Amino acid sequence: MRTVSTITLLFALLIQPGLLRAAEVEKNMRYGQKHPHAILSEQHDMANESKITLGAGCFWCVEAVFQRVDGVKNVVSGYSGGRKDEASYRIVSTGETNHAEVVQVTFDPDVISIDAILQIFWRTHDPTTLNRQGADVGPQYRSVIFYHDDHQRERSEYFKKKLDESGIFDDPIVTEITPLEAFYEAEEYHQNYFERNPDQGYCQIVIRPKIDKFKILFEEKLRDEYRP
Repeated sequence: MRTVSTITLLFALLIQPGLLRAAEVEKNMRYGQKHPHAILSEQHDMANESKITLGAGCFWCVEAVFQRVDGVKNVVSGYSGGRKDEASYRIVSTGETNHAEVVQVTFDPDVISIDAILQIFWRTHDPTTLNRQGADVGPQYRSVIFYHDDHQRERSEYFKKKLDESGIFDDPIVTEITPLEAFYEAEEYHQNYFERNPDQGYCQIVIRPKIDKFKILFEEKLRDEYRP
């Protein structure tokens, strides 16, 4: 991107976030956090609700951002897009199944439009790095939109084209746009991760700056409970 925050560069030089995240996941898996077998999520939208499934690197980061968006009703971390008919963190983290870490966002389209959801998605991660976000590397961290209907596909393709043409990013956008086939809910210890572990290293060094960036770029979209 043409503008990169000084604080992000500093963090990248000082630490290796991927190692921090791996250590924190291992700790959670060892000490009492339950991680039930992944289940296939229902994909039917209810009245006044729409869903879209998004991958933008570590799902802890994406979840924390969208939890703060006005009009978003629920955010669930999970896995989509793989070759196996099951998914768990241990399987997906190998990178061999081609699942992506994603969040399934349930939102009220009368409060926030799909266009706004997509704008937040593209501005709060780097969509030009293939199979990578920062120090998190592998196909599970790819930039991807799993659309739930034709309207979401059309708007996703439209914005991707316009952003590429705009020159906002130095490199071409590599975000995949593909229909959702299945969504597997992630283990319980992955859900609501930042809210439950705000002082952990990865949360402070990687997730917090993404939240701060969202607040600056989309102040008008911030939920009331997260306003100063």
